Amino acid sequence: MSLLQPRTDHRFDPSEEHPELDGVEIPDDIDWNNDTDPFGLYASRGLPPPKLMSPAEVRREAKDKTRKIFSDYRRLQAIVERHESTIQKRWEKKTRTQRLAILLEAWPDMPIVHRPEFAAFRKYPRQLHAAAATHYGSFMWPYINQEDLAKPKSLLMLLNARARNHPSVFAATDGDAMHLGKVSCVIVPIFLNEYVMMMNGVTREEDYGKLVGWHENDDAFQWMSTRKQALPGEGLITLEAQSRLLAFLTCCCEKILHDIPQEQLTSDAYPIQPESFLRPGNDSGGLGSLVVLAEEAPYRVPAKLDLGKIESLLAARAARAEDHIWTLREDPSYFADQLFELKEHRNEAIKDVLGNVHPTMKPPRENLLWARLIGNVVTDAYLQLELFSELHSQANKLQALQNKYESDISPLRDLPEEYLDALLKFRYYLEQIAKGPLNQLKEAVVASPPMRGFYVRDVPESATSSKMRITSKPGMKKDKIAESLTWLLQTLWEDGYNLFLCRLPTVVDELERLLKAEQKARDLVSPYIAGLIGELSILAECLRQVDIYQPWANGFENAMVDKEKGIKTRFAERTATMGRVMEALRDQNLLKVCSFGDPSDKKFDYPIGKRRNKENVDKLRAAEIHLDLFWSKIDELILTKVGRMDGTALGRLLSQPRLLQRTPEWVDTASQKDEKLKKKSDIGSNDPTKQFSFSEPEPSSLRKEVLAAGVPKAKVKSRGTPNSLMVNSMNVTEPTMPIERELDPQPTLQVDSRALKVFRIVFFDPAANTTPGEVAWNDFLHALISVGFSAEKLYGSVWQFQPSGLDVERGIQFHEPHPRGKIPFLIARRHGRRLTRTYGWFGGMFALKDKTT
Repeated sequence: MSLLQPRTDHRFDPSEEHPELDGVEIPDDIDWNNDTDPFGLYASRGLPPPKLMSPAEVRREAKDKTRKIFSDYRRLQAIVERHESTIQKRWEKKTRTQRLAILLEAWPDMPIVHRPEFAAFRKYPRQLHAAAATHYGSFMWPYINQEDLAKPKSLLMLLNARARNHPSVFAATDGDAMHLGKVSCVIVPIFLNEYVMMMNGVTREEDYGKLVGWHENDDAFQWMSTRKQALPGEGLITLEAQSRLLAFLTCCCEKILHDIPQEQLTSDAYPIQPESFLRPGNDSGGLGSLVVLAEEAPYRVPAKLDLGKIESLLAARAARAEDHIWTLREDPSYFADQLFELKEHRNEAIKDVLGNVHPTMKPPRENLLWARLIGNVVTDAYLQLELFSELHSQANKLQALQNKYESDISPLRDLPEEYLDALLKFRYYLEQIAKGPLNQLKEAVVASPPMRGFYVRDVPESATSSKMRITSKPGMKKDKIAESLTWLLQTLWEDGYNLFLCRLPTVVDELERLLKAEQKARDLVSPYIAGLIGELSILAECLRQVDIYQPWANGFENAMVDKEKGIKTRFAERTATMGRVMEALRDQNLLKVCSFGDPSDKKFDYPIGKRRNKENVDKLRAAEIHLDLFWSKIDELILTKVGRMDGTALGRLLSQPRLLQRTPEWVDTASQKDEKLKKKSDIGSNDPTKQFSFSEPEPSSLRKEVLAAGVPKAKVKSRGTPNSLMVNSMNVTEPTMPIERELDPQPTLQVDSRALKVFRIVFFDPAANTTPGEVAWNDFLHALISVGFSAEKLYGSVWQFQPSGLDVERGIQFHEPHPRGKIPFLIARRHGRRLTRTYGWFGGMFALKDKTT
């Protein structure tokens, strides 16, 4: 997970050499440090400079536009206040064809597809400004399109938002909606220096769109430099956008209410009615969906910075990183599965141009591949914990600062310096941490089983070389859907200029829309890739939340100029220890210990789903011993190369008083019968303390056999914790805790038979009458929702479950199985262990609801 290298900076830097400017006449008075002078941007692309206008011309044009805006706004408001319920009922009853007829009559040149500017961007990747003549409106009003507005709710949401809120509420977001058009030079604002246009937070009609010179107001320069108010050219474009939009909405209302004379629509004959609310968007199953919320966002009142949502996403993600590490240390099958899955997504899995496999895919070089795989799995797990814990900590601090300065935050004021610094730092960390899954996509997508057939690998320079060049396989053609999927994924993993222009949240949105709409696209995405997309979705959603914090978000780039060096330095210091961990887990170091973690010899065979007998119990115990020994070697390696992990999330995690679940020795048949008689009245309780031994027994004959087979014996305490080796090696005092305190007392949760069946599999008890089996994903959703969780689909395969009717605060995330909608038994069991670690749950706390109550 390459997270410690900075992302590419695509911003124009006048101090660097720019061959594209050769021959271009540059005026002597250009202030390159002043981003209000856009000459460099246009000259660098061989475009003519923007049109110049005088203050008098700008004031005249702004006055004409604002007069039209407020005329339409007042009429639209009066119509909606009186007829909103009627409009909603009539619109919802119309067919798609009838809706389109009204829309196209009110906006004849309306684009067809969702995000039409994005479609034009793909069509003109190198000379996007050439699209200005035919696609200008697509970049100006990307949310005005037939695909979205013909849906039952989009137009109704847009009417409600624009009619019941002052135009200034939308000034910053209307300008931001044109981002791609402005940065690609399809939309070229006029240029007027030393003035700002008052828009954000301006409620008086006569002040909206007012031009203010630096010489006229002492705050005008500050408003410009922090971008709290608009540059004159951008302000005029925003006014143009609002003018046509309000006229369009007014026209739509008049056509929907065609039977009422237009002069009577706002008369006293129709009194003002209570507002009709539309519920937030859910997916087709009625569950919360991030993709639906993203699609609806342009049609609603601009969202506010939701630090609570950011905190809950990052808290659940950091908790998942913790669970991932514990499960890697506790569950031999999980550890082996992670290695085998990663192996299937390495470039070595792609055949070369001669049809040969990579040398490291077969003996005697295979140990090198396993060393690399083990290093990637361990490094990735540790980095995820460290970085998402840091993000969660920053989100908590941001919430505290937001509450602290709540009374001081106003669109007409600068953000408090402490709060601004924390926001910029958080945004920078998000951008850098996104580098990890972006880089993973670059290697994993082309090597993934569904996509591997489209690519070939060059013959390696040497048998041990890790450098590989991947190219498209000659003669292999992708269909339109595969091409679209590849373009979106490639835009992400290249982290190039296209991503800089489009921005990460937009590309992730478009990728998720494609996967949602096209089964062929979903078939080309492996579960591992779906997981990476889910990782990006969490970071992209946090970035989106920060970037909607308008009008201040407009000035974040400028504010970073003076603060970026310090933030970069702190980032390097914060990740220094993990950099040493990554160095310790290089190939040459892991070659000495990879035999302990190589799963190809089936040492981690773990028949947990089979009925207990001596043979299966011995296999379980042998796999657990092998896993413990592997982690002892990794801990020893990190201790030797890195030293103590003080001050890190990993160090804190591995010093917690947690106990590994370990399989007790086999008990003979006679003892088993006595035990069954004792448990007869308690069958189905699924108490974890009765399933597994949390203690580490004295070396048995099985253990001696395993150790005698050539595995060095490690010192193991009689009640070892999963972190005992790491803790002891780092001289951290190991906390003691009675076993009975491991599980908090839990209330009995009454559930229906469908949910109870899920929980009996998730909290599988081999001693009870539970039958191991798959769990349908919809049944798993139903079970968690029935006990008090709300479920929201993020992107990729990630779902966020947030407690809504439970006496707990912490959320949890699970991956939806892909491409099948069934959770295999082993994974369902791991879900149960995560619920146990997070909430202290166990099978015995669920009971069948009495149908009579």
